[in-house]
Amino acid sequence: MPKLADIVRHLEQLLDHARIGDYPGAHNGLQFENSGTVSRVACAVDACEAVLRVAASVPGTLLLVHHGLLWGGAQPFTGALRRKVQIAVDGDLAIFSSHLPLDLHPVLGNNALLAKALGLKKTKPAFSAKGQMIGLTGELATTRAALAKKLEAAVNGRVHVAPGGPERIKRIGVVTGGAGREVAAAAALGCDAFVTGEGPHDSYTLAEELGVNLFYGGHYATETFGVRALAEHVAKKYRLPSHFIDHPTGL
Repeated sequence: MPKLADIVRHLEQLLDHARIGDYPGAHNGLQFENSGTVSRVACAVDACEAVLRVAASVPGTLLLVHHGLLWGGAQPFTGALRRKVQIAVDGDLAIFSSHLPLDLHPVLGNNALLAKALGLKKTKPAFSAKGQMIGLTGELATTRAALAKKLEAAVNGRVHVAPGGPERIKRIGVVTGGAGREVAAAAALGCDAFVTGEGPHDSYTLAEELGVNLFYGGHYATETFGVRALAEHVAKKYRLPSHFIDHPTGL
């Protein structure tokens, strides 16, 4: 079986964790170490208790997540956090997290893969956060209704549309997750439409006032792309079985 340290070293270089900025609670990289070897790779959006129980059912699993264990910062190991640590120890589970680095990766990233699924052309990095561009803009001659259908197919679920812009669309901005307020940046970039996961209540009227079509595909659903692609990459490189643990929030 491959060594955990070798896989972690490869992932750190692939995702460029040393260079890319992020929120303090992200703690990108290996968050929980196992006994040192990996029997399979699993992936999920969130390192929640329900996901960890499934991942730990096979000893030696490496779990790749987008939202890690430590978003709350320094905290006591009580309640759910204590249970999650116990699950990981008992199941010899390793946990590796990548947040913004996985969002912005040009091949395996959430934004690149969602843009590809939507058929965007001539994509360029855009939308600044924590010192780098995390999203994309691209071109696609389509309509508001057609783009909504494409997004529904991509996320395999319901899409909410704030129809603030023109019916015919040419330029689209994409930032997965909870980036609704970035609709203002999308307007400044000349986008007819902005695609993200979710946002605040006032983003609907903001989109109307800015003249931009705002598409919400779900925070969870728009961020399944990266972890699945990353797990497939690791599984292929190290000849391991892989498993996606689907635990949708509906948000």
